[in-house]
Amino acid sequence: MDVMSQKPETVLPASTRKKVEALVEKFARNIEAYRRSSYIEEQVRIEFINPFFDALGWDTANRQGFAEQYKEVIHEDAIKVGGATKAPDYSFRIGGLRKFFLEAKKPSIHIKDEPSPAYQLRRYGWSAKLPLSILTDFEELAVYDCRIGPPKPDDKASVARIKYLDYKKYLEELPWIYGTFSKDAILKGSFDRYVESAKGKRGTSEVDSEFLKEIETWREILAKNIALRNKKLSVHDLNFAVQRTIDRIIFLRMAEDRGIEPYQQLQGIINAARIYKRLIEIFYRTDDKYNSGLFDFKADRLTPGLKIDDKILKDIISGLYYPKCPYEFSVLAADILGNIYEQFLGKVIRLTKGHQARVEEKPEVKKAGGVYYTPKYIVDYIVENTVGKLIGEIKTDISPPSTGGDQGEGDSTPTPTLPRQGGGTRVWPF
Repeated sequence: MDVMSQKPETVLPASTRKKVEALVEKFARNIEAYRRSSYIEEQVRIEFINPFFDALGWDTANRQGFAEQYKEVIHEDAIKVGGATKAPDYSFRIGGLRKFFLEAKKPSIHIKDEPSPAYQLRRYGWSAKLPLSILTDFEELAVYDCRIGPPKPDDKASVARIKYLDYKKYLEELPWIYGTFSKDAILKGSFDRYVESAKGKRGTSEVDSEFLKEIETWREILAKNIALRNKKLSVHDLNFAVQRTIDRIIFLRMAEDRGIEPYQQLQGIINAARIYKRLIEIFYRTDDKYNSGLFDFKADRLTPGLKIDDKILKDIISGLYYPKCPYEFSVLAADILGNIYEQFLGKVIRLTKGHQARVEEKPEVKKAGGVYYTPKYIVDYIVENTVGKLIGEIKTDISPPSTGGDQGEGDSTPTPTLPRQGGGTRVWPF
């Protein structure tokens, strides 16, 4: 059963209707002023969007004083980059877990017909694997099924949109809005039921499967080009060179979207001659900054001397940026990336007698029927009951980390890891 036809199972409080009615009347009285371009997004968020979702039971101002990781609503800074924000304006959460995003616009933007805001929101929701997210300027509200993808910049605003309302319909549709997006409705399982009811829906394509296809394409074109331009490479060195190059590019691109590295530093080199030389320079600077194994050029004497054609790298890097790129790396979770890499590492590059590269499934993987990623909740349980207990016993003897420095020390964000090809883990400093 589609979410559009679901009968809300939550009771609409009278106080919610009264608050929403007051907001609608206020907006109607001053609508011409709100539609002016001078009425900015921050104002509509404060005057209308925050009170609207407060009326739906959400604590948008964290009046309960919850710790950062348990806040119900996360407000992101609206840093504009290339016409797009670097993170969703709102993330609504239960117990620290994202349930849906909301992207806010000012009323002078026509949400119903303009494709860019919809594409922006769908990138966020699709990258984070959220089923539903909201786009609103309060005058209009649109709900999108973010599993329909990958989103494309030339998609019409109506693509993947399952509900559209203007403010005049809010009171009429309030039972549906409350029964779907209120905190009470989320706690009673509305989202989970929708996800189950629409499994296998036509047009759905999950971000991990699409990104896996993307990096598998990179591996193939890099392998063929590196094998062609570096005739003396052994098959072992070829696998290492390709894997390490992909790992480094993904690391830096994710760090950019998360505000750790300068945004567009990779894109800034794609029109230069000898792109790989410029890329290696960035890799060396990154090694100085993070001192991590991924960029350890004392151990890696191979990759700095590689020859890679400019066109290959230009195509890869340019496809990682808005608006071409459907992925928003700031919201791509570590477990999603881990699942991608587990599957990615199930294949290996072989060399023919003529030194041409071929990508094949590893025999041991094929025999086992595939590679399987350990779900995050199982990893969390194992860590909590092993290393976590040990850390709990000794943490009182350890000085607290510094809160400054380029390496993000003192940051409470969990550190994601990626599998290392030869065993063990590769730790990412964000």
